[in-house]
Amino acid sequence: MALDRVPLLAGNWKMNGLRAGVRELERVIVGAAELSTVEILVCPPATLVFAFAVEAHGSRVSIGAQDCHPEPSGAYTGDIAAEMLADAGASAVIVGHSERRSLHGESDGAVRAKALAAHRAGLVAIICVGETRDQRDRGRTLDVIGSQIDGSLPGAITAANTVIAYEPVWAIGTGLTPTTNDVAEVHGFIRERLAQRHGAAQDLRLLYGGSVKPSNAKELMAVANVDGALVGGASLKAEDFLGIATAAYR
Repeated sequence: MALDRVPLLAGNWKMNGLRAGVRELERVIVGAAELSTVEILVCPPATLVFAFAVEAHGSRVSIGAQDCHPEPSGAYTGDIAAEMLADAGASAVIVGHSERRSLHGESDGAVRAKALAAHRAGLVAIICVGETRDQRDRGRTLDVIGSQIDGSLPGAITAANTVIAYEPVWAIGTGLTPTTNDVAEVHGFIRERLAQRHGAAQDLRLLYGGSVKPSNAKELMAVANVDGALVGGASLKAEDFLGIATAAYR
């Protein structure tokens, strides 16, 4: 990892958490105070973004969101604009997560539009890419990742407004993880692809996601071009989430 790429540990709570979840956030805040070498981001459901942002204000923990609409406002019942998330206190938003791509049919073009919306609102766009088990078994991993990178990323990305998260779909929530060689191959490929298309390739942070836990965090975070993790289930408990950060970066 380049010396100027500060590692990022981002927790995606998905559709989990009620107001009482602020107690878990408090524990993350306390633990994060002693982790000066890694940035900590918690992405709760939209209903909790404001409350979490208020609780985390002035701490070493930032608050993000899990999705946004491409437009800043309008007749889009049930949707949330990036500007609304920023107004609620979010500093980043996840776009293109495999669950959005598969369950909601989001195309690369739709992901790109959401990333542009995040930039418009001053949010960091955490853009997700990843292959399915079938695609990997057919040897199409790099083709799929390359296509997603080409189609999902806006033209003007910088290290300040964009993070890329590689999450092999078959490893999310399954307990399965690719080998470190597999992760190194994909992350190296992403770095090269970014260099071909974007001048900021060496500065952008690349996260790994998919069944990251305290027991495998050190090994995964030591892989070349891995600049942190996008953590799902293990981010719901402060002990597990902080355990990942401690194992990898302390």
